[in-house]
Amino acid sequence: MSDFRIETKCIQSGYEPGNGEPRVLPIYQSTTFRYTSSEQMGRLFDLEESGYFYTRLQNPTNDAVAAKICDLEGGAAAMLTSSGQAASFYSVMNIAGAGDHIICSSALYGGTYNLYAHTLKKMGVEATFVDPDCTPGELEGAFRENTKAVFGETIANPALVVLDLEKFAGAAHAHGVPFIVDNTFATPINCRPIEWGADIVIHSTTKYMDGHASCVGGVIVDSGNFDWEAHSDKFPGLTTPDETYHGIVYTQKFGKLAYITKATAQLMRDLGSIQSPQNAFLLNLGLETLHLRMPRHCENALAVAKYLKNHDKVAWVSCPSLPGDKYYDLTQKYMPKGGCGVITFGLKGGRAAAVEMMDKLKLVAIVTHVADARSCVLHPASHTHRQMNEQELVEAGVQPDLIRFSVGIENVEDIIADVEQALL
Repeated sequence: MSDFRIETKCIQSGYEPGNGEPRVLPIYQSTTFRYTSSEQMGRLFDLEESGYFYTRLQNPTNDAVAAKICDLEGGAAAMLTSSGQAASFYSVMNIAGAGDHIICSSALYGGTYNLYAHTLKKMGVEATFVDPDCTPGELEGAFRENTKAVFGETIANPALVVLDLEKFAGAAHAHGVPFIVDNTFATPINCRPIEWGADIVIHSTTKYMDGHASCVGGVIVDSGNFDWEAHSDKFPGLTTPDETYHGIVYTQKFGKLAYITKATAQLMRDLGSIQSPQNAFLLNLGLETLHLRMPRHCENALAVAKYLKNHDKVAWVSCPSLPGDKYYDLTQKYMPKGGCGVITFGLKGGRAAAVEMMDKLKLVAIVTHVADARSCVLHPASHTHRQMNEQELVEAGVQPDLIRFSVGIENVEDIIADVEQALL
């Protein structure tokens, strides 16, 4: 639906029913698919023909939702995963292996940091973490001969660091590697990283895309722009024969679809982190209102940030859309419609005051989740990032007193009133 605007794509893209077919995307709640020809099924297994035979690899419900997100991001192909963490893992491991190296912004979600700093290290993939505000020269110094990708978050969770997409994309491409961006917080409503040089975009669809805390999921979108063949020595998994499929070379056989085809046919086949069709259905319902919810999230978040900034018990406030914020200019460049509905702040009483204030909230809930319709708070140093030491917390932009406030789409006066009584 390339001719339509993004609001229309949120509702209509991905699924086009035929005559007499369901208007709403059906849930294909089946593990398997019947064929009358053994030969045809064999062609499916050899990747000689497209189709469905086992939901661990593909499912019509999932593919329709993936196609919608792909359209929203302006990509060439996409696949759903069981979680955002699975998307983060697959996006790198589809092109890297033991002995390889990746570069990451140090401002990351705690789970992603743990994945890249520790779990991938056990698999032989080493990560170098760079300050997202580093100079081009400092970023240049992080590259090695075995670097396979550069990774960052559009808006870091929870540090709210806005990544300079063009700077990181330029460095990645100068070294012949793809730039992978986690666009969870901004969503394609506010930012489309592919337009700024990203090659691969991932999301935890559990957050704003679902929007209702009802289903866990992730997605990987490939722009189709990175020339794997031009750097074939770096990416043999895509440019040399895959013996598990009778010597298929993904780039030769599938062109712009090579990256997602390999991720599906190889990683999903072997690791199986597929999103359930039921969750994909729920995700699609969330996507249909994404364009309506994101402006309200951003509007409410900015109003709460302005209130907190003027409160005498508040030490600091971080909101990328707030004039005067360190990342305001980058937000205006990459996300002129608004950043996201998440803000962070600290109290003058420090960590103890933060915990006390959170415990007094009534409307706003303390939950691990973030970025759904309901307002919620979290103390990252005690929760999502508690596995980090003090130095790692500082590098990730997580101060000990930091409260992450995911501002929902309730009436903003009710949200502020709850915060006000909790600060008494």
